[in-house]
Amino acid sequence: MRRVKRRAGARSLISLVLIGAAATGALLKAESASAFDFFGLFGSDSVPAPSPETLPYQMDFAVEGEDSVKGSLRDSSNLYKLRQDPPQDGEALAQRLNADFAPMLDALWSAGYYNARIFAAVGGTRFELPVGADQFASAADVYRNRAAVPITITAQTGPLFRLRNVAVVDASTGAPFPPEILPPRILKLKPGDPAAAADLRAANARLIDFFRAQSHPLVTAPLPHPTVNHVLLTMDVTYAVDPGPTAGFGAVSINGPGGFDPAIVNSFVYLQQGQPYTPKAIADTRRAISSIPAVGSVRIREGERLDANGNLPIFIDVGDRPNNLIGFTAGYSTVDGPTGSLYYENRNLFGAAESLRLQGDVFYAPPIYGITANSYNSFHGVQNFDSAGLGGRVALSFMKPALYGSRADFLLDGMAEENRSGGGSFGGYVDQLAGGTAALRYRIDETLSAQAGVKFEKGDATDALGRVNYTLLGIPLGLRYDGTDKLLDPSQGFRVTALATPYPSFFGESGFTRASLTGSAYYAIDDDAQYIIAARAGFGSIFGNSGGLPGIPANYRFYEGGLATIRGFRYQTVGPSTPLGYTIGGLSAFNATLEARIKVTDTIGVAPFFDVGGAFRGSLPFGSSGDTRMSAGVGLIYYTPIGPLRVDVARPLDPRPDDYPVVFYVSIGQPF
Repeated sequence: MRRVKRRAGARSLISLVLIGAAATGALLKAESASAFDFFGLFGSDSVPAPSPETLPYQMDFAVEGEDSVKGSLRDSSNLYKLRQDPPQDGEALAQRLNADFAPMLDALWSAGYYNARIFAAVGGTRFELPVGADQFASAADVYRNRAAVPITITAQTGPLFRLRNVAVVDASTGAPFPPEILPPRILKLKPGDPAAAADLRAANARLIDFFRAQSHPLVTAPLPHPTVNHVLLTMDVTYAVDPGPTAGFGAVSINGPGGFDPAIVNSFVYLQQGQPYTPKAIADTRRAISSIPAVGSVRIREGERLDANGNLPIFIDVGDRPNNLIGFTAGYSTVDGPTGSLYYENRNLFGAAESLRLQGDVFYAPPIYGITANSYNSFHGVQNFDSAGLGGRVALSFMKPALYGSRADFLLDGMAEENRSGGGSFGGYVDQLAGGTAALRYRIDETLSAQAGVKFEKGDATDALGRVNYTLLGIPLGLRYDGTDKLLDPSQGFRVTALATPYPSFFGESGFTRASLTGSAYYAIDDDAQYIIAARAGFGSIFGNSGGLPGIPANYRFYEGGLATIRGFRYQTVGPSTPLGYTIGGLSAFNATLEARIKVTDTIGVAPFFDVGGAFRGSLPFGSSGDTRMSAGVGLIYYTPIGPLRVDVARPLDPRPDDYPVVFYVSIGQPF
């Protein structure tokens, strides 16, 4: 095989960033999304054909003044949204148009234009909204059965109004709040700012959120009635806030579920009576209950008044998910060939929210060079298919939550597989194994859990160092902390997972301990979480073994590369290697990532990133030989109600022979 050395430098990195920027620009270009509307998500701009029965119309928007409000004007128009459903006559068309007057005027006021006027033109006739129905209908009916009625909405914005006096007072006393009670930064309004109604409403919401976060659950802050001076083009606004008393959490009442004991749900509620009230604790409770596979919906209602102890009662409504789920997935890679999975899940197996998942995977294994398994060829189409290259896995996972109503869960996992990792000229390993783990997990609170169990596994693994037959009995221990605000797209907090599994010297095997520590942190630079800095780091070590690297089964060693560690490098191919370049893994590893997640719009974001990591022959990554690699790239993020969809483009900064110059990844949720 002829190898070609590829070099990546500043020019290639700049090119990669420009590609990401160009892709983002393409998505944002043009006011209409129809250019990339593959699924009809944005509606059609085609006009229905003229007919005797209906009066189709086409619309255009113009602004005399500040052009930036055109999009808001169009978005507020129901007439525009209903353009594919034409009315029967001009009178109905006039009614639609007049119904648009209030929301379109509100859109202009929201931007700070309180002297705005709105006009609608039909052909050469111009009407000021609200229009006279008879005159507008007559002008529109001229086009019946001839052409679509041409309607142009024109907004005269007039001058921009600005804030003059802004105050926040205690509703009971009329006195301003002292800075130590209400920091000025909370309001985010000051004299001279545009008097945009949207900003005024947002400030009102921030005031309520602030006092609720300070344990004032019954705070009230009605929208203010500002004073507008049309001569000076200014606005004075005063917010009157009644914080109400501070309170703690009161009694928790659970309604539902129908399929299992509410005591199981109660074990996932960590609120203590008298604990200071915070909206975050409510959100954490909803997230904890939702982690029960049998739970389909969670609604948490707060009491309207405090109890006799000055605490706030909490009411939780829980719905059931369907018990049974059958699904499959399929994929294809030009490198690895086809893959497929079939799975079955029961979310309430014995009527106590027990979950059982059975899954079978089949895949065409990558080629392995440097070991006896190198007869497995890469996938070159059905005509060259060799059943000997198939790999597979069957797995079982079972969880019984809330043993005897406690916070302890019983976990049982089993698996049998024939697998190949690595591939191509980088080598890799082949393993055949069967085993299982039984464990108890104790949930200390909604953020912290500890786990301990017993693991048994029998198998063999083959790589360039040879074949290792093993029988292992381990004691897996784990500690997990998750203090982030969201599961799939966190913007604040951090996560830490510490795992350690001692494998004592049973069954004639050489004992060892495998341990790892991983963590990630998230920081939103702004209050709206439009700019998020995300970082992760991981460390692993195998120690206590007497046989060195060759004595550890290849599938237990550490490797780097792939979406979870170093993007741009093939999965599990970064690490110590033989003189011929075949990866053999290491006794230690580390990886680190830094990325910025930037929201360009409400639904589109970009994420430039940098990855570094490596695996090493010694039990510590420093002072031992190994391989360290770096990559950089950019992610394109599409935000959906169920979580972000993401496409990453990564490029190795220090590529090896046969590394791909660019690698693409598609994921649901953030990579970490």
